Amino acid sequence: MTDTSTRTDTGPDTDTGPDTGPDTDTADTDTTSGTTAPAPTAEEREERLRRWRLVLGDPAEEGTGFQLADRDVEMDRTLAAVYDEPRSAGLGGSAPRVARWLGDIRTYFPSSVVRVMQRDAIQRLGLTSLLAEPEMLEAVEADVHLVGTLLSLGRAIPESSKETARAVVRKVVEQLEKQLASRTRTTLNGALDRSARIQRPRHQDIDWDRTIRANLKNYLPEYGTVVPERLIGYGRASRSVKKDVILCIDQSGSMAASVVYASVFGAVLASMRSISTRLVVFDTKVADLTDALDDPVDVLFGTQLGGGTDINGALAYCQSKISRPNETVVVLISDLYEGGIRNEMLRRVAAMKSAGVQFVTLLALSDEGAPAYDREHAAALAELGAPAFACTPDHFPEVMAAAIERRPLPIPAAN
Repeated sequence: MTDTSTRTDTGPDTDTGPDTGPDTDTADTDTTSGTTAPAPTAEEREERLRRWRLVLGDPAEEGTGFQLADRDVEMDRTLAAVYDEPRSAGLGGSAPRVARWLGDIRTYFPSSVVRVMQRDAIQRLGLTSLLAEPEMLEAVEADVHLVGTLLSLGRAIPESSKETARAVVRKVVEQLEKQLASRTRTTLNGALDRSARIQRPRHQDIDWDRTIRANLKNYLPEYGTVVPERLIGYGRASRSVKKDVILCIDQSGSMAASVVYASVFGAVLASMRSISTRLVVFDTKVADLTDALDDPVDVLFGTQLGGGTDINGALAYCQSKISRPNETVVVLISDLYEGGIRNEMLRRVAAMKSAGVQFVTLLALSDEGAPAYDREHAAALAELGAPAFACTPDHFPEVMAAAIERRPLPIPAAN
């Protein structure tokens, strides 16, 4: 039986597809204008039948009356290898056969669809172990999810494939750095300058928005003006360290994409002279990877995805590294499934916040939104003033800027 929903998601054309079935000969009515659209032409009907046949798979050939030909036959074969049952008709356990399939899907589908089909093939057909083979790694379309899969293999990757695996990971990391680094530095440098406000600024350094709000009590209605008794200005940029940032990352299996993004952001933050960055990963043990931050690929290969979770133990380590609480931002990235001591974890968060630490809780740092997470722990953190929410990589610089400036976090509406 064909998995029609998945085929629809990864089909060969990402434009609007059929929504009422293959038989659409009748004219359509435009409900906004009341006019009747012309009936589809023979070519349009044939194209709709072609799409339905590709979506529904081989069993639909008799029902649609449409027979694939030429390039479409090969396209259908690549889809059937993953989405049609029985699975015994799929890719099997042969690395060369999988490598050929990976080449085929790049021929017939755009990169965005290729990445989805690769992920589905790995999950549905159990091909994870084949990623330890060099010919497979050379054939795949590299993305964040593939990096997460490679990291989960860890020591299972044979020596003959390790260099190829590192090359795949480096390719993805460099792409992410190119996308994220410039905007992150610009956003955070602005936040750092604004957070270093001075009380006797020169005219060009006055923060008028903050100055007006601070002096509203001095409003003179008869003159329609505010008398600014106290001027607030932007601080001058300096080479001194202004903020300490600790990224505390859960490396359980469900957090793979978050680990990848957090490692890249950690390297970007570490490159900024005004920020002292520490990167800590944890499961039931804690690993401080700060010394590897100049190369996020080394950071990623220093992680070990999977295993249990001891958030309390990780926060205890982070807490021990805080020397300037009022200038420190701690970012916990975790699904909050705590295997350690729950009440102690919450007490640590409360103690850090009471000391002046800005505490940020991210359920995920990825494009997929919030994973399954411990809602009870999330609610308890929210009561402490550390609301937990998912964050996309594009939104992360704004979250960090708000934390640096000690203003309310810009929590996405979906959370």
